[in-house]
Amino acid sequence: MAIWSLTPSPTILVAIMSSRENTGMVLGLLGVVIFSLTLPFTRIVVQELHPLLNGLGRALFAAVPAALLLLWRREKWPTWKQVKGLTLVMAGVILGFPVLSAWAMQTLPASHGALVNGLQPLCVALYAAWLSHERPSKAFWACAALGSALVLGYALISGDGGIQAGDLLMLGAIAVGGLGYAEGGRLAREMGGWQVICWALVLSTPLLIGPVVYLALQHQGEISAKTWWAFGYVSLFSQFIGFFAWYAGLAMGGIARVSQIQLLQIFFTIAFSALFFGEHVEPITWLFAGGVIVTVMLGRKTAIKPSVGAGLLANAAPHSTSISTDPTPSRASPLPQNQR
Repeated sequence: MAIWSLTPSPTILVAIMSSRENTGMVLGLLGVVIFSLTLPFTRIVVQELHPLLNGLGRALFAAVPAALLLLWRREKWPTWKQVKGLTLVMAGVILGFPVLSAWAMQTLPASHGALVNGLQPLCVALYAAWLSHERPSKAFWACAALGSALVLGYALISGDGGIQAGDLLMLGAIAVGGLGYAEGGRLAREMGGWQVICWALVLSTPLLIGPVVYLALQHQGEISAKTWWAFGYVSLFSQFIGFFAWYAGLAMGGIARVSQIQLLQIFFTIAFSALFFGEHVEPITWLFAGGVIVTVMLGRKTAIKPSVGAGLLANAAPHSTSISTDPTPSRASPLPQNQR
């Protein structure tokens, strides 16, 4: 068999990479829709529970199904190198973002927090360039910077020319959360999307048990059914199931590009806050949200050079007969004996 017959043509490679990118964008959008209800439900929870109890408790709750899934699938323990990466994921999406955003929701409307959260895609893109060596074009950075400028402008206008304490908490949540997103997307190329969040939850359990038990014992008063439902959502969906699609999408479509879909989360969160939670949304909020969404559409058309790992992943794809949502690279078929 000739060697050229085993090597996919450039046209096929482009089609495969485009297909993987589109699948990654769809998975990323699914994750964003799930995450878009996080801030509204968190705002409900922190009206009765301490923000720290909400932030840490939801991770401890989600660690139970995560551990059961790992046991059922008989997953191997991550390597020491992967554990070090999972530490960044834990710091970002298990501890940092849930706790800081919960504190912010004590003073900010969910729609306001959603717009400030629009800075996160820029943070994720920066971390992707650092951790995964992705190289977005100047046009991409221009679109990301424009969207971020709109978000900061909205925060200043709504805060009467100043940054509120809740804004600072959200900015801190975005900084650490973006790191957890980017590193999780990188690890998903090695481990698989759902494996990353499951291992991060399980490994963080020893750090969570003590504080959660202490805070739970300090709580006084009954907890309403509405709060329990909201806590159940942020635990099972925001902290667990949503990351299945999100990390798989980042791995397949590219961390920097797929992360820009998060800007659409602004629109979803504002809409859900108004429709389901009765929040009054000012017209200026919709105006800024529309402007940010336009930057997403423009950024979608810009060029991003993938990392070496992503390129190898695309090259391996022709040897697979089906496309899986698990981004773990498929193994290429071995060469015949006379071509080794």
